[in-house]
Amino acid sequence: MAQMTRDQRLVLAIAILASFVAFLDGTVVNVALPAIRDELGGGLATQQWVVDAYLITLGALILVAGSLSDVFGRIRILRIGLLGFGAASLAIAAAPTPEILIVARGVQGFAGALLVPSSLALITSTFRDAAQARAIGIWTAMTTAAMLIGPVLGGAFVDLASWRLAFLINVLPIAATLWLLAALGRTDVRRPGARIDWAGAALCTVGLGGMVFALIEEPDLGWSSPVIWAPFVGGMLAFAGFLVRQHLASDPMMPLSLFRARNFWTGNVATAFIYAALALNGFVLGVYLQQGAGLSATLAGLASLPATVLLVLLSERVGTLAGRRGPRLFMTVGPLVMAVGALMLLAVSPDFSYWTQVLPGTVVFGLGLSLTVSPLTSAILGAIEPERSGIASAVNNAVSRIAGLIVIAALATIVGGELDLEGFHRAAIATAVLMALGGIASFLGIRGATSTAPAR
Repeated sequence: MAQMTRDQRLVLAIAILASFVAFLDGTVVNVALPAIRDELGGGLATQQWVVDAYLITLGALILVAGSLSDVFGRIRILRIGLLGFGAASLAIAAAPTPEILIVARGVQGFAGALLVPSSLALITSTFRDAAQARAIGIWTAMTTAAMLIGPVLGGAFVDLASWRLAFLINVLPIAATLWLLAALGRTDVRRPGARIDWAGAALCTVGLGGMVFALIEEPDLGWSSPVIWAPFVGGMLAFAGFLVRQHLASDPMMPLSLFRARNFWTGNVATAFIYAALALNGFVLGVYLQQGAGLSATLAGLASLPATVLLVLLSERVGTLAGRRGPRLFMTVGPLVMAVGALMLLAVSPDFSYWTQVLPGTVVFGLGLSLTVSPLTSAILGAIEPERSGIASAVNNAVSRIAGLIVIAALATIVGGELDLEGFHRAAIATAVLMALGGIASFLGIRGATSTAPAR
């Protein structure tokens, strides 16, 4: 960072801290879910909603965040996102009922949708060429640290104090980021003529919300209830309306023309399967290790650490190899290795041992994850011309969030109604199937190297 100007150093620090806030919260929540259930009640459905309320607004609005930055300015939107995220975190920590907690998580998702895209936009507008690649590399490395410390730090707060304090971990980085934004003193730049597709955002949010509500509540009421099928059908129609609007709009927030590039659309199909599996595995492992195996929240947070460490250590090397040989092999083998790791969790038994029943599968899973993440990103962004890489990245991010949203909504169906040992085994099999489908989609669809090509 010695060769950077003062403004560049400030921008990079702001981008890292702002994104760190969103990533940290996402890794904390799974280890806090059992404690939330114990204090506020509501069972598995409440735990599903705590995760999915955040993902609904995040997945639906992350696409419109770029337009908001163009209309109001990146710094203003980033500041609004930070203040909103902080206020929602305080509301979560003080929530007296599950309903208030779930609403606050939805608000937090809206704020989170403003943070990561705005942070990356600040970097790309401040750095150029090799300096930009270096800055993004530093940003990636530093924000990945949130995946390492989030579950452990969150678990420690749950065990030693309260799950409520675990959601206040981000208050200090939020305050520091706001102070750095004031120190930066930069004038916001707005794009003349930029518009916000509020109708598209509303259709997407209503569509996802209706379908997720039906999937979460269906085990209690059944598909014959109009309280279930009406929101599900309405949600499907609203989401179909969102896709039609994106096709007809002159300035869509999700240009469907992106999907004409083979590696882009097949890469997003693989993303849907892989990230659905990742969300399912993360949720089930974090909850079952506490509720079923009797581990503390801290130990449950530590349980997934080997996979994250392998991801951090191997991603750069794998990314380099994929750049030389193309992403197809890695995107095929990686998910299949993760499928094997998931199936190894079937060794978990009533006579629980982390070292023999969980750790081997977690290590194999981490190896597969390391083979997959960098090549997947390179394949998707490499299929689109550089000037549209920002929206391509936002679309891929939204696909991954929505995939996680849907699989968590369907969790009760996947585990058979209860996350006991049998339910844990069912989830492990479902994770393996989703990963295998991601590998098959990559093998059948991905072509060539990662060199940039225009959408066709």
